[in-house]
Parts: sequence; C-alpha cells; structure tokens
Amino acid sequence: MHSNQKDDESIGAPARRSSLLFRHADFMKLWTGETVSLFGTRMGDVAISFAAVIALKATPFQMGLLAGARIVPTLVLSLFAGVWVDRIRRRPILIGADIGRFIVLATIPIAALFAALTMAQLYAVILGYSALDLFFDVAYRSYLPSLVAREELLDANSKLTASAGVAEAGGFALSGWLVEWLTAPFAILIDAISFLASALAIAFIRKPEPAPAPRARDASALAEIAAGARLIFSDGRLRAFGINAIVGGFSNSLVSTLYMLFVVNALGFRPGVLGVIFAVGGASSMFGALAARRTADMLGTGMAMVAGLAIEGVALMLLPMARGAGPGSVALLVAQQLIGDSAATVYFINAVSLIQTITPKPMLGRVNASLRFVGLGSVLAGQLVAGLAGGMIGLRPTIAIGAAGLWVTAALLGFSEVGSLTGMAEHAAPAGAGSDD
Repeated sequence: MHSNQKDDESIGAPARRSSLLFRHADFMKLWTGETVSLFGTRMGDVAISFAAVIALKATPFQMGLLAGARIVPTLVLSLFAGVWVDRIRRRPILIGADIGRFIVLATIPIAALFAALTMAQLYAVILGYSALDLFFDVAYRSYLPSLVAREELLDANSKLTASAGVAEAGGFALSGWLVEWLTAPFAILIDAISFLASALAIAFIRKPEPAPAPRARDASALAEIAAGARLIFSDGRLRAFGINAIVGGFSNSLVSTLYMLFVVNALGFRPGVLGVIFAVGGASSMFGALAARRTADMLGTGMAMVAGLAIEGVALMLLPMARGAGPGSVALLVAQQLIGDSAATVYFINAVSLIQTITPKPMLGRVNASLRFVGLGSVLAGQLVAGLAGGMIGLRPTIAIGAAGLWVTAALLGFSEVGSLTGMAEHAAPAGAGSDD
C-alpha cells in the first residue's frame, strides 16, 4: 500500500510542477516573449532567403556567402560571449539583443522601400543578427536557472522547446504566404517587430537577478575562457557532453548537409511537398517536448538521452531507404520527421536541463558557449566531409554513415557518467560553487 502511494505521488509530481509554472508570472512573460519571437524568427529566416533569391537574384555563390555569414559570428565570438554573459547580469543582455535584432532587421524593409537593398546589406545584416542571436542564446540558457527553481528546469525547457516546435511548423507554413502578400523584405519586418515584443515581455519580469559572482580584477577574457574549459574537462558529465557535441555534431552534419540534395535531386520531391513534411517535423518536436519529462521519469535522465540519440539515428536511417517521390518515400520521410524530431527533442531538453543543473551558475555562460563552439567546429568539419564523401561514395552511403554515427554518440554517452544518472536534483552544483580558481 505504501509503495502504491509513493508511485502515485511520483506520477503526480510532474503535473504539479508543470501547473506551478503556469502560475509563475515571470516565467510566463519569458515564455510568451520567446514564443512570439520564435514565430517571427522562423518566418524571417525563410523570408531573408526569399529576399536574396527573388528580390536580388542571388547566385549560388552569393547564397553560400549568406549561409557562411550566419556561422562566422558564432565561430569567432562564442567563447568571448560566454565570458561576457558570466561577467554581467543576463537579463539586460537578453533585452539588448532583442532590440539590436529589431534594429538590424528593420534596415531591410527600409532599404527596400527606397529600392536600395543590396546583397552587401544582407551580408551585414546576417552578420550582425547572428552575433546578437549568439549572445541571446547563451544568455538565455544561463538566465533560466536564476528565474525558476532547479526542479522546474526540465518542465521549463520542455515548454520553451514545445513553443519552438509550434513556431517551426507555423512559421514555415506562414512564411511563403507572407512573402507573396507583402514581398520578402516586408515579411522580414514582422520578424523584426517580434523581437520588440520579446524585449518588452522580458523587461516586465519582476524577479531580481542575482549579481554576477565576483572575479579577480586582473582576470583576462582568455583566463576566464580557460576556466570554463577546465570545468568541462574536469567534470566527467560535462566532458561527456563535450564529446557528444563533437561526435554528434559531426554525424548530424553529414545528414543535414546532403538532405536537400538527396530529397530534391535524388528523390525528385517538389518544394511544396517538402514544406508540408518539414511542418510535420515541427509538430513532432512539440510532442517530444511534452514527452521529455515522462521519458526521463521512466528510463532515468541518462538513459532517456541515450535512447533519444539512438532512436534519432534509427529514424535518419529511413532516409537512404527511400526511392523516388512516391507514397512510400513520403511515408519514410514523414516517419523520419515524426520519430527523429521527437527523439532528438527528448535528448535536447534533458541535456540542456542537466547542464543547467550541474553547472555552477557563475560558469553557465562559459560552459554553454564552449559546448556551442566545439559543436559548431564539428559541424563545419562534417559539412566539408559530407561534400567530399557525397561526391566520392554517393549521397545514400554518406547519409547512412551519419545516421550510424548517432548510434556511436549514444553508446559513448551511455558508457559515460551521464548514462547512469537517474535524476537531476541529486547532481545539482553546490550553492556558491563556480569559482574560477
């Protein structure tokens, strides 16, 4: 009888924690602002590509430069962004990044209004926008643990990721119509305005943010970056996430780099059908977000992440099985989106929440930025290898190798300290931890 009562309490606990967040006024402000911003971002990303292709008749080389402009700021600035996020309060960074993104994006419709829009301006906008986006993302993941309790982090990240899934599905679906109705530059204006809404919502948060941890007066940025790196290498759990970012990022990029070439050129799918399939992926991410805590409760935190990676690999292996653009291939691509995106979301939410839980708050900015940096470096290497391997051994084998790489990633995580973790609270960083010494 006592055992049943305990089980009932454990089953009801996630629901109670979830309902508490709905009554958490400050979290609801953050969630609302981020949801509006995500919708705008999904529409804006597509609209910028349309602006380059339709309004400016961009060449393939110019589109490649535009894609590179999205990556360069993260590669160059991410480690320094982590230092800055740890040095000052994070909420002003969030508000400033939102206002900055509004300003740089608003220059596109203004230039279009005067028939002055150029590819050079788009490059500059994407460089500035991506740099601001980097600071927002690092500060955002580092700010959340100071807004909600540690035991609420998993539910908070689940809700935020569910919004991202809805935004992905709805944003992709709306972007094409908005470009047709308003033209691409003025569709981008909607994205810009969404960042003002996000800044306003975050500005209304009332909970005071703790002051940054004191640091040595003579501490240089490089010394603080090194302190973050030492923490990752000295903590077996964080080290496992670093290895995962390298191996998993490389494996995923083998697939993502060749995906469009494979489904368009090799299979023969039309853009309209692909748009619907991509929207399915956004919806399935929402279901994965809702299942993240239940999966962790059933399997344990570590095995939930291992299972998420392994199942994502299984789903990606469905891609090279497709032949042509018939109903069978549609079913395989939809299944990959439904299964793979849900599984990847279960991994992502638990991973982000665990990193936020085990990392001392004064070091969160540098840890998040360092993991992002090594992950991006691995992605860039994977993109290069994907291009070479796709031409040498073919698209299907390269995609299959990338999918199998996620099984390797899952195995490495399973045999690390993370794989045996059953929960998060017992692994939380001690209060006051996080000295750079």
